[in-house]
Amino acid sequence: MCYLTTGKHMAFYASFGTVLLLLAITAPVALGFGFAAAMAARARFAPLSWLGKGYIAIVRGVPDIAFFLFFVIALDQFFEWIRHEVKCPDWDQPIRQGSDFVVCQAAKLPLGNAAQWVHETYGFLLAVLTFSIVFGAFAGNVLFGAMRAVPRGQLETAEAYGMNHRQSFWRILVPQMWVYALPGLSNLWMVLIKATPLLFLLGVEDIVYWAKELGGSKTARFTDYPHGDWRMWYFAALLVFYLVFTWVSEKVLSRVMARLTLGQATTGGEAQRKAA
Repeated sequence: MCYLTTGKHMAFYASFGTVLLLLAITAPVALGFGFAAAMAARARFAPLSWLGKGYIAIVRGVPDIAFFLFFVIALDQFFEWIRHEVKCPDWDQPIRQGSDFVVCQAAKLPLGNAAQWVHETYGFLLAVLTFSIVFGAFAGNVLFGAMRAVPRGQLETAEAYGMNHRQSFWRILVPQMWVYALPGLSNLWMVLIKATPLLFLLGVEDIVYWAKELGGSKTARFTDYPHGDWRMWYFAALLVFYLVFTWVSEKVLSRVMARLTLGQATTGGEAQRKAA
């Protein structure tokens, strides 16, 4: 018990909360990105449609790990460049100096004298934004397909009753598209859960980081309770965590799907009517 309640183990237990917090924030933000991309992709204004379809196609066509590593660096430098332009307008040196990205001290994010929690929070928010951009493209593709799956005749009927394009979109298309989108979004949620270990590669001390550090042979950093290589047991605990979490997610999503398909003219709704 003394070993399992050390400060490092408490950080390990808290890192499970970090993963859950990432999912709680990323899921709705990525869904927002995806909905905006799907709306842009089906827009009647051609440049906006190209933008939405291009965002979906580019992100889906590049390996996730490449985008994860790219966006963290690109977003960090982009934010610092904006602050640099605002806070240091009299800067007379180039920002790009060879392979280095140099801005004034006032533009650094976070500041060098900031507390440790500020650095950790900033890194976590960058990771959340990166996850949202990447998975937002996949969500956009699912929602775009779901919008196209809604029968065109229903939209035409709405327009025949006097609804304009905007009213038929929000009152007819959007409420019905979720039935078609939920299977794809459910799979995307499972993929998002499995992608959370990438936090380790983004510099966030998540459960994979602590499992690797605590399970490995003790170094000078961990001298309280020396032991051999126990990483297998720590990663086995992560295996159980992810299996239980995905099982609970499947149960919840099944209930949501049953609720959405109730009374709908879909395969799921027809199966419910026959069962009743």
